[in-house]
Parts: sequence; C-alpha cells; structure tokens
Amino acid sequence: MSAPLRLVLFDVDGTLVDSQGTIVASMTASFQALSLPVPDRKAILSIVGLSLPVALARLASDQSDAVQQNLVEGYKQAYHANRLAHGAASSPLYPGARDVIEALHAVPEVLLGVATGKSQRGLDALIEAHDLERYFVTRQVADHHPSKPHPSMIDTARFETGVDAADTVMIGDTRFDMDMARAAGVKGIGVSWGYHDRSALNGATCIIETFDQLPRALDDIWT
Repeated sequence: MSAPLRLVLFDVDGTLVDSQGTIVASMTASFQALSLPVPDRKAILSIVGLSLPVALARLASDQSDAVQQNLVEGYKQAYHANRLAHGAASSPLYPGARDVIEALHAVPEVLLGVATGKSQRGLDALIEAHDLERYFVTRQVADHHPSKPHPSMIDTARFETGVDAADTVMIGDTRFDMDMARAAGVKGIGVSWGYHDRSALNGATCIIETFDQLPRALDDIWT
C-alpha cells in the first residue's frame, strides 16, 4: 500500500524569510508619508501575517478608511522599492530553510505549499529571488483569500492538491497561523524564530527551535 500524499504548508514572513527589516522600514515610510505617528517596532511585527488592509486597520484604528487605504498603498510602494533596491537580501532565508525544503521536496509523497499574507506579486518576486520556483505546488496569497486566521488558504491548498486534513500541516511563526490551522482542522507547527512570542503559539502541535527539527516533527505527527 502506497503512502498517502502529505501537504506541508509554510507561512513566509517570519517563517521562511526574515523580512522584518524591510517590513518595519516600509511601514515607517508609509506612515511618515502621511505625516502620521509611526507605530513602534513591536506593534508593526505583531500584525505580520495579516492581509495588509486588516493589518493597517489595526495599526491605524483611529484613522478613516481612506487614510488606511492610503497607508496600504504607501506600504506596497515602499516594500516594492526596497525589494528592487536590495533583491533577495531584503528578505533572506532563515538558516536551514533551503536544506529542509529540498529534503522534503525529495520525498515523493510530500507536497509543499505556501500560505501567506503577502500579495501575489510579492510572493512571486520572493520565490524567484531565492530560486524556489520548483518547490511549491500550491501558493495561497492575500489577493485571493480573507485574511488569516480564516481557513480559506488551507482549504484551497488542500482542494488543489487533494490532500486530506489529517495529512496536512501548517508551519508558521504567529498566532494567526496556528489559529488558521485550527480553523481548517489541520495540525500546526510553530517556529520559535519568528515575530510572535512563543507564548502566542498556543494551539501548536509542537514548536521547533531550528529548521532541521522540522522533518522529525512531521514524522512524529504522521506516525
């Protein structure tokens, strides 16, 4: 009897890549362009993972919808400019990420995907910059889904790949990722190196400290 297909979904910012410098700089530029007080670094990182309109509604809750929309557009422009200026260096892969992606990709029954609050343009540019195009068979982005923690991204990834919920795992660094996994009825593995405190990852099946612990954590879930 052949092994069932497995689906491993990765969050991006704070999980696969360390983009906090670019995120904080872009958010700062967006607020400064409108002469608004800039949220502190902790506040900015607390919304990473949410879709931009939801994130800005939280960071600028005292502003009108129009101002929040201007902040969204300003952020996109600043982020795009930063990426053009610095390329892959603007969002470096975390140590061990590529090795583990390659190792999992080499297992015939394991499919890899992405579920991220990034835009389609942002994700495509990042994947191209890091030469990761061949690894991810499903890519779920903010353009096409409600913001995390709504389960739509995971549900769609499962639909596209035909993988059961019991054989799907979400890997992420934020409470939004773990809440999304729970909403979708799949297991969630938290990572300790991201943007939310470890205490925010309650609900995770387990929490790993380094990327090389991921294959064993997956084996523990699936055996």
